[in-house]
Amino acid sequence: MNILILGGGGREHALAWAAMQNPACDRLIVAPGNAGIAEIAECARLDIEDGARVVDFSVANSVDFVIVGPEAPLAAGVADDLRAAGILCFGPSKAAAELEASKRFTKEICDACGAPTAAWARFDAAQPAKDYVAAQGAPIVVKADGLAAGKGVIVAETVDQATDAIDEMFGGAFGDAGAEVVIEEFMTGEEASFFVLCDGADVLPIGTAQDHKRIGEGDTGPNTGGMGAYSPAPVLSPEVERRALDEIVKPCVAEMARRGTPYQGVLYAGLMIADGAPRLVEYNVRFGDPECQVLMMRLGAQALDLMIACARGALGEARVNWADDHAMTVVMAANGYPGAYEKGGTIAGLESLPEDSMHMVFHAGTAERDGRIVANGGRVLNVTARGDDLAAARDRVYAMIERIDWPDGVYRTDIGWRALAR
Repeated sequence: MNILILGGGGREHALAWAAMQNPACDRLIVAPGNAGIAEIAECARLDIEDGARVVDFSVANSVDFVIVGPEAPLAAGVADDLRAAGILCFGPSKAAAELEASKRFTKEICDACGAPTAAWARFDAAQPAKDYVAAQGAPIVVKADGLAAGKGVIVAETVDQATDAIDEMFGGAFGDAGAEVVIEEFMTGEEASFFVLCDGADVLPIGTAQDHKRIGEGDTGPNTGGMGAYSPAPVLSPEVERRALDEIVKPCVAEMARRGTPYQGVLYAGLMIADGAPRLVEYNVRFGDPECQVLMMRLGAQALDLMIACARGALGEARVNWADDHAMTVVMAANGYPGAYEKGGTIAGLESLPEDSMHMVFHAGTAERDGRIVANGGRVLNVTARGDDLAAARDRVYAMIERIDWPDGVYRTDIGWRALAR
């Protein structure tokens, strides 16, 4: 099977690594890829948000199966174009991708099917939004309605912070994503990620994870795209997972089908859990990053079989075979991230690290220049390992980091602290 993966970050490197473990993969192309991906697959220059170009490229390269990594191509309808051309594709339609592309849409779906989530209101002008915040008080959550690369959510501790966030969003800080704003109740509890595959009818849970969004130790400082993650998530016990599936995911999937927009692909439910009861924070219509890295390490070759079954509408026959193990990934970022940072610093020592089913460094923002690996983004490397327990996975990860020579790299030393404290 010839496979094309769209995207070029750590998530796509993990997806490519899992696909290459499976003998069904004959040829693997990743567009655009990165320096790490180029070591295991072909990389191609391609506008991945242009459905017609993706289709033409797939036909020209006899691609049998396309995996769409990021949310932007899905929101642009690339999966629709591929299916219309008769090309097997993993990823939801443009209409179904509204579950991530619009916070308002997701809230309306939850309200329609009774899925528990935060109280909310939607605004298309600043003053009514400010009036609402003044009436509700703080803490409160202000969200840009559209896609903002994971950065359009502000947890305001005070009314003044919420007011500033509203001005920032309507002032264009997040582009078109902030043309509408959703303001939500601040939910307390412990947050975790629940991943399921949906083929339009059947739903198959494939794993849980927790990530660390904040840049600083102890989960302090500004939000980022994610500084590390681990799987499984202890807070998502079998009972909580069952409730999340029965009370949130399945009703929402059924509502999407009822509306004539069945969901097909991975559905990532961000949950807030308090006293054993889950509530939906938000949906993402693709694998999380860096959660995908720990899921792929634990799933291995079967990940490709599961995605193909999902795309073919055959999830009812699929099963997940989990090893009784744990995985952790730690993000090495460029100094200054999530603010201003410099690119181009040389990263050495990677060639001496093990690359096997227990240890991997997934590249997120790297490039190759004159035979050197250099930093080419904010989040640059995902150092990942498995272990019999989370402590063993952690020890392997940080031992690997110690062998990486990158003076400009920064990382957190406490990934997994909450689970390890249990």
